[in-house]
Amino acid sequence: MPSSLLIFNKPFRVLSQFSEQDDKTTLANYIQAPDFYPAGRLDFDSEGLLLLTNQGSLQHIIASPDFKLPKTYWVQVEGNISEEALDQLRQGVELKDGLTKPAQAERMPEPEIWQRTPPVRFRESIPTSWLSLQIKEGKNRQVRRMTAAVGFPTLRLIRYAIGPYSLEDIKLGEWKHIDPTEELEKEVKHFEQQRKGKAPSPNRRRPSEKRQSGPQRNTIPHGKGVARRATGTKPASRAHRK
Repeated sequence: MPSSLLIFNKPFRVLSQFSEQDDKTTLANYIQAPDFYPAGRLDFDSEGLLLLTNQGSLQHIIASPDFKLPKTYWVQVEGNISEEALDQLRQGVELKDGLTKPAQAERMPEPEIWQRTPPVRFRESIPTSWLSLQIKEGKNRQVRRMTAAVGFPTLRLIRYAIGPYSLEDIKLGEWKHIDPTEELEKEVKHFEQQRKGKAPSPNRRRPSEKRQSGPQRNTIPHGKGVARRATGTKPASRAHRK
C-alpha cells in the first residue's frame, strides 16, 4: 500500500501548487498522485525538497514551525561569505518582521548537483560561495532575507532536507512515496489526541441552550442522541491545490 507521504525534487520556477496560475509550471506537470497536497511550500524561484501528503494531521505537523522540523538549505551567495557573516546567521539576524532564531550556518564546497535552467548569472568580477544553512522557522523568503542582511545576497537556493528527509537519490523533477518515520508518526498521534481532547463533551450544552429557560427551552426527547461532527482528519482544501 502506498504511504501517506511522498517526496519531490522541485525544479526552479515551478509553483508549489497544482492549480494553474498565469501559465506558470505547477506540480501538476510532474506529480500524478490524487489527494496529495504540499506540506508547506517552496518558493517559485527556489529548488529542492518538497513533501506532500494526503493526511491532514501530517500536513500540519510538517508545515508548522511549532513542531520544529529543521529545514536545511544549500545556498549560493554573491561574494566569498565571511566567518563574521556566518556568526551573525548563527546568532540571529534582525529582519523587518523581527529577529530570526539562531541558525546552523557553515561554509561548504560547491555541491555536485544538477544544472539550473536558466543558469545563475555569472560575473567574472564577483565570486560566489556556498553555505549550508539550517533553520527551524518559516518566515516569508527567510533565507534570502537573512543572507542579504549580512551582506551576501542569495543567487541560488536549494532546500536539501526537512527533518530526516533529504534529496539523496532523488533526481530533479522526480518523486516517490516514502514512509513517515516512527517519530513523525508519534507526533501525529499526539497531535490528534490533543485535538480530540479539545472537542466538546457530548453532554455539554451549547451557550445558547444555557441562556434559554422556561417554556422557550428546546428539549431533546428521551432516548435520542445528538448528532456530532466526525473528528477524523481530512486533507486540506483543494481550492488552490496546495
